[in-house]
Amino acid sequence: MINLKRLRLVALIEGTTLLLLLFVAVPLKYKMGLPEIVSVMGPVHGFAFVAYVAALIAALGTGIISSVKLILGTVAAFIPFGSFVFERFMLKETQS
Repeated sequence: MINLKRLRLVALIEGTTLLLLLFVAVPLKYKMGLPEIVSVMGPVHGFAFVAYVAALIAALGTGIISSVKLILGTVAAFIPFGSFVFERFMLKETQS
């Protein structure tokens, strides 16, 4: 069962894994010759991304978010720091 707190957590995890992949693993691969880091971090981020999209879809199904937010949240997942901005936007909206 999905709720807003879990959705926010999954968004933060997805955003963190994207940043680790882009700003830690990829530079280590190309600067230090360590492709193993990307081989580990890539699937971790892939799992986090799939879990995030699944959580968005579940949240849409339970009425926590709208279809517009589903699209915005999915697009945000492709942009570094996008999931953090999306998570903050959802938090702000629920407090008003």
